[in-house]
Amino acid sequence: MDDQQTWLQQLPTDARERARQLLGAFNQLGCDDPEGWTRSEIEEDIPQLARYRLLRTLWPQMIDSWHDGLANIPAARRALEAGASEGDLTQLARAVAYETVFAMLYHLGADEEATDQLPSWALAEITPTGEATGRNLDGLHEDLLTLDPSGREGQDLWN
Repeated sequence: MDDQQTWLQQLPTDARERARQLLGAFNQLGCDDPEGWTRSEIEEDIPQLARYRLLRTLWPQMIDSWHDGLANIPAARRALEAGASEGDLTQLARAVAYETVFAMLYHLGADEEATDQLPSWALAEITPTGEATGRNLDGLHEDLLTLDPSGREGQDLWN
């Protein structure tokens, strides 16, 4: 029996069924480490499936989308006309996008101005029917690099 099967068999029946559902969902989403994310959700009660679903969309939609977006920015067009490298401009745009996404994710989890008199915020997990689970999606910035679809963990942004 492999480690995953051993781990699953050691879980209580309800947790085992939930772990199997999570493993299936992570696999369906193309997760590189479905067991690690599942173990964390089961053992630490962290909403890892919700975290993964959000984080996996950020690279293609907000960071890597700059591969084709330069022509829409007048300043980039002028830089290209002046002789700038399209590759360098794309890398710059992607690096700025990464830094912005990282800062926003950090900001969502760290309300440094929170007081007893002002409202704050939280990014929270909900069920498929829209009900709050009571679990927040914290520390999202910590996993952003690990979900770079290229597998390079963002190393190409700073070369």
